[in-house]
Amino acid sequence: MRAQAPGPSAGLTLGQAVEAALRNYPSVRVSQEQINAAAAGIQLARTAYLPRVDALAQVNRATRNNVFGLLLPQRVIPSISGPVLGTNNFGTTWGTAIGALVSWEPFDFGARKAGVDAATASRARSEATLKRTQYDVAVAAADSYVTLVAAQETVRAAQAGVERAQVISRTIDALVNSQLRPGADASRAAAELAAAQTQLIQARQAVEVARANLSRFVGQDPARIAVSAPRLLELPPVQQAAPLDPSANPASLEQNAVVEQLRAQLRILERSYFPRFYLQASAYARGTGAEVDGKILGGANGLAPNFQNYALGFTVEFPVMDIASIRARKAEQSSNIRAEAARYQQIAVDLKAQWNAAVATLQGARNVAENTPAEVKAARAATSQATARYQSGLGNVDEVAEAQRLLTQAEIDDALARLGVWRALLAVATAAGDIQPFVVEASR
Repeated sequence: MRAQAPGPSAGLTLGQAVEAALRNYPSVRVSQEQINAAAAGIQLARTAYLPRVDALAQVNRATRNNVFGLLLPQRVIPSISGPVLGTNNFGTTWGTAIGALVSWEPFDFGARKAGVDAATASRARSEATLKRTQYDVAVAAADSYVTLVAAQETVRAAQAGVERAQVISRTIDALVNSQLRPGADASRAAAELAAAQTQLIQARQAVEVARANLSRFVGQDPARIAVSAPRLLELPPVQQAAPLDPSANPASLEQNAVVEQLRAQLRILERSYFPRFYLQASAYARGTGAEVDGKILGGANGLAPNFQNYALGFTVEFPVMDIASIRARKAEQSSNIRAEAARYQQIAVDLKAQWNAAVATLQGARNVAENTPAEVKAARAATSQATARYQSGLGNVDEVAEAQRLLTQAEIDDALARLGVWRALLAVATAAGDIQPFVVEASR
């Protein structure tokens, strides 16, 4: 069920965006259905404990000629029973058969239990895949949300730059009209205004792209998405990163489930080269319109089963020549297990490297965020001074244009620096395998 899309002014929080993504994104539903299929597989494996019951009913009309001799097992020539009459007669008669066979394995050296365990391991793997998928979707949705906020902050700074360029352009136009400044200054001011407007257009384009990217997670029309993230515009409190436990990451948990599933399948192979014991019971009846002296009874004779038999027995089957193939399959499965176990170790190594890089990035982002306010303050002072010098005739338009560009860039850097800290915190949480604390902190 898709989340109800709020109006443009509803203000989607980060927590709401993540929750909507977990409800709406198709890959999550795919993993959920895989769990349902794996659960059905467990029930299927458990049916191996039940006795097998086969029932048969047949009506035919055929000749009744029979010959001595052996016929190897095949699926082409129908079998026929009865004495050899020494004749070759093409007359036909009715024949019927009805019966049932019950077969049950009283013990199996753990083969059926291994099958159930393998199905259970498959379900555990599907559940781990669901958790990893949910985690990936949540991380992607959170990253898309932060990207949208960063794009909007860039628009805000670019808009301020356009407004400043408009003010200085009007001022210069007035000075030029009063013949206090050359017309070239007005042209330069117009060029700077156009450049600032181009930067604003590009920033707005980035917002729409980011909004469209977020919409695929939250299930809303891009035009109706408006975010409410005042917390992301502030510096988060300094916190010591929790120690990394790679085994707790959903990617590690999923890979560990893969290894356990392969081991469960290996146990099935280890119990394949054993005798199979079957307790069997059969009851059946047959009818025929043919007599032992070669005569054929007419009418409906043979349509009713009139000869009955029953049997009770114990059958043992042993795949004598399967030893080579079973050994080869076990060797193949063992290699697969070792490969997936090595992949599990590789995931742990990659997560550790990812976590270390994220922690280093976080420290650098904090240092940048602490420095950008000074950059903005200095850029504003430089802009005021350059404007005052220009208006008093002591400076030129190039100094004003350069100062305004520096101020716009400083404001963008300052806004993105704070968001850079939040993005680094998200990267640390992603490597650690739990972004819920990040979502809670960012949604306050």
